Amino acid sequence: MYESMQFHNLVWFLIVGGVAGWLASLMVDGNGLGILGDIVIGILGAFFGGFLADVFGVAVYGFWGVLAMSVVGAVILLAIIRMINPRKRFARN
Repeated sequence: MYESMQFHNLVWFLIVGGVAGWLASLMVDGNGLGILGDIVIGILGAFFGGFLADVFGVAVYGFWGVLAMSVVGAVILLAIIRMINPRKRFARN
């Protein structure tokens, strides 16, 4: 039973990462980055957003709070990437 809970958490982590990355890439670039790119950006954004929430003392609760925190982190991450390398193009759908 413990292993199934870990797999369940991994699946939700990937789903939230994908949705957060997709929303962030739509906000920053106007297009998605492809499913793998969206998931990677969303997961990295979740870690970055969690770090920022911790630094600023913001408590995040529930699915919508985690999703919002992940999107904010992913948007900031994509903006930084675009500032460093504005000509960088990701895979398009």
